[in-house]
Amino acid sequence: MTKLFIARVRGAGAERPLVTVRAAAEGEARLFLEAAYPDDEIVDVTEPGEWVSTSDTGTKAGDVREHPGVSWQPPTAGAG
Repeated sequence: MTKLFIARVRGAGAERPLVTVRAAAEGEARLFLEAAYPDDEIVDVTEPGEWVSTSDTGTKAGDVREHPGVSWQPPTAGAG
């Protein structure tokens, strides 16, 4: 079963919009992100807490999605 993780990814001199990834655990999420963004820095990966997306976040392990117009924010209480 996969969980949703949110990620802060920094490209060449700029932050990407919020990125979500489906994975079984944080370590696996990082691997999927490193594969999807080989030239970028994966700054942070965490469970989203109470954040709710209005866009598709995928359903299968390895689904990596960018959410244009949504910036990284630390998760609120309730993660886990």
